[in-house]
Amino acid sequence: MTSHLRSLQALELAIRTGSLRAAADALTITPAAVGQRIKALEDYLGLDLLARGRSGLRPTASLRAALPHLDQAFRELEAAATLLDLQRGQEIHIAAGSDFADLWLKPRIKAFKAAHPNVLFVINGEGEGALRLGPVDCEIRFGPQREGGDLLFRDFLLPISSPENTARIAKLDRRERLEGFPLLHLDFYKDDPAAPNWASWIAAHRLRRTAPERGIRFQRITPVLDAVLADAGLAICGVALLAELIDDGRLSLPFAASTGTWTSHAFQARFRSDTVVRPQVRRFRSWLAEESAQTAAWLARHYGRHAAAPSEAHAG
Repeated sequence: MTSHLRSLQALELAIRTGSLRAAADALTITPAAVGQRIKALEDYLGLDLLARGRSGLRPTASLRAALPHLDQAFRELEAAATLLDLQRGQEIHIAAGSDFADLWLKPRIKAFKAAHPNVLFVINGEGEGALRLGPVDCEIRFGPQREGGDLLFRDFLLPISSPENTARIAKLDRRERLEGFPLLHLDFYKDDPAAPNWASWIAAHRLRRTAPERGIRFQRITPVLDAVLADAGLAICGVALLAELIDDGRLSLPFAASTGTWTSHAFQARFRSDTVVRPQVRRFRSWLAEESAQTAAWLARHYGRHAAAPSEAHAG
């Protein structure tokens, strides 16, 4: 059963919090991933472990007798993790969205490492230190602003393209530029009420496009970016994580910045109150704020006069 430790952790949290979403928030993964972990355990045992009731998730009869032992076991593990936390020395454990980690954090963290070579980073369970069961030191997410978090920056959404495709559509009449051209759909921003989809963006800017809802869908920014750079089509995407690609010309903006929209959601960091007393975490928090301020300044410089002003975007 040791190989199912993460599944047991997801199960215990789902029961304790009453929902897969609350368990996902505690584990910094998606509700679907929590459900998959629990399903893997149910398949292994050949038993149903959870049932849904009006008040939320509840244990089945098969699980009920084991719950006190499960609860005690994870309390002991949390206590052990807290004690071991004191011995982690220079490690900083971070949970961040894959796109933010790959496109923004990891490329920049090399500079922090050069200035502080003894600090060891573990990002989403991978890196220079061992994965641990306890909570991370820093969690970075894109979503509605939350109290107690450090607001990093909002994003600015508009169509992105490869330079080749921008050149192709530039030869067409503006209203006809997207007719028959492949559109890629990115769901990363779909929960943000300010984020447009292709249908609403096309209607707002009075372009012609048959069936704008058709096309390949992507959940994450990185794969849609790969498709755009491979000339597979255009996508509406935020530019906050793409500054280097835009500045060096590898990525193109086929429409004016005035067609863009600021997100209402933002990238935010949350640090554990008991971990910010550690000097290396304090240094990382200050560095993260400085790097985020540079991104916010780049966004303001290029897009600040367009749509809703982002003057409050770095107010955290």
